Amino acid sequence: MIFSSSKKCLSTFCILFAIFITIPSAWCDEVKARQVLVELVQTDDRSTHQASLDKLSKLGEPIIQEIVAAWRVGNISRSASTQIVYWKVADNTYQNLATGELAIPADDHKKSRASRKLRKQLSKIVDFLDLRSPDMSTRAEAARKLGATQKLEHLEILRNLSQEQTSHEVKLAFEEAIALCLIAHGSEDEKVTAIKLLGDRHVLAANGFIEKARKIAVGADATNIISAADIAMRQIKEHQQFIDVIGTIVRGLSTGSVLLLVSYGLAITFGQMGVINMAHGEFIAIGGYSVYLVQNFIITTYGESSAMYDWYFIIAIPIAFLISAIAGAILEKGLIQFLYSRPLESLLATWAVSMVMQQAFRLYFGAANVSVSSPDWLSGSANFGGVLISFNRLSLIIFAIFVVVVTKLLLSKTNWGLHVRATMQNRQMASSLGVPSSRVNMLTFAFGSGLAGLAGAFISQIGNVGPSMGQTYIVDSFMVVVVGGVGNLLGAAISSLGIGMIDQGLQPILGPVMGKITVLFMIIAFLQFKPGGIFPARSRSLDD
Repeated sequence: MIFSSSKKCLSTFCILFAIFITIPSAWCDEVKARQVLVELVQTDDRSTHQASLDKLSKLGEPIIQEIVAAWRVGNISRSASTQIVYWKVADNTYQNLATGELAIPADDHKKSRASRKLRKQLSKIVDFLDLRSPDMSTRAEAARKLGATQKLEHLEILRNLSQEQTSHEVKLAFEEAIALCLIAHGSEDEKVTAIKLLGDRHVLAANGFIEKARKIAVGADATNIISAADIAMRQIKEHQQFIDVIGTIVRGLSTGSVLLLVSYGLAITFGQMGVINMAHGEFIAIGGYSVYLVQNFIITTYGESSAMYDWYFIIAIPIAFLISAIAGAILEKGLIQFLYSRPLESLLATWAVSMVMQQAFRLYFGAANVSVSSPDWLSGSANFGGVLISFNRLSLIIFAIFVVVVTKLLLSKTNWGLHVRATMQNRQMASSLGVPSSRVNMLTFAFGSGLAGLAGAFISQIGNVGPSMGQTYIVDSFMVVVVGGVGNLLGAAISSLGIGMIDQGLQPILGPVMGKITVLFMIIAFLQFKPGGIFPARSRSLDD
């Protein structure tokens, strides 16, 4: 225990120490930039400007761009009596440019105007500012953009700065940018070397530049350039095909995860209980609207820029489950319990409930879709070897796996799960053995409805939230359940992922509409050979 506490204290100390070291360092760089700009504004002697410009070019502070822009439009002034330089940051609001503190300008302060030559030199520094940015990703992206211009004057700058880079990823970006410039302006040997480097690294953005170099290659060494270009373009093409395949798999997993979450609740209510619930889509909408209401409450109470806003979705997930589960329990007690073993009546009754719930959504929330935004931690994308996948879809895949595991454990390791399986196999026999079938039915239907609410919560992060949002998925959900095997949750998981993968694989080839139609025909053909699905349902009552 003492060791654990000491370890936590040491970790906390290290974090605080890093913060105290980093913040002053960053502030010192900004102060240096301000002081150099003050020197430029105060000095009228053009011969001394170059020294200040050299200092400025070695700094990568973003504030340089802001101050230079303010200088261009006349928002920089100076006082002859106090020698203070002022920055007008807003109407009647000034900063002391050297310190960053708010200041009241002296009466004799006058606007400072940079000469045309100085403005041109400052503009050049600003253009290359991101190459020295403290943010490594910004620095790498700036190098790639500069290389893509293929201007000869950029080549020397990239070479000089490349030697200063300590980050491996940034150094690679500089080397690739230099190679792009050499393709256009290097010697024959340099062009061949640059082309080989870009091909070996599978730089997708370089394909067009390499193809252009191949077309204009002339002279005795043109054969070497053409040969290197052919190899590099083939390497890039093969890598692009690999990325496309991986991207299709990832999109298929994402689509399959949506179908899994949507259909898992239906697999329980329809597969385990035998209830054809046409209102299942409206429980999805309840989940989506729950997220919308939680988001609005957090914004109204704490503000959209508050730290609490980043947590609104985490808070909304259990709320969406609970509200949908309660609505499902009410529906089961008020209607479904009278319609067991009467599938046609349950279909018509729940379809009517679906229409009523959709109209209730329209009356309360309006007919138009409502706006649900993602928190910052779900807004970006992760790069897996060139394959981009958004964080909200990645979280959806992870959560779908979590739902499968939790549902499996609940149904196989708990008394409630045992009662559900007993009731599914033979309702009358289970009741005669003391299983509280009525309560089990209510909890099972509530659980399935709650899973639909969870699906709606995650769909709100990748799609629209509206009165009919659930109807988009209801047909696909029934297909997943039937293909997987009615009542088999493993089959539902496999079929949802399979349908998602096939759908995403066919769409780039056949288009969205024909891809969907082809998937439907494939499902029909599959059911002709296996009417019971992947895992046909078997129960004691059927065997009798």
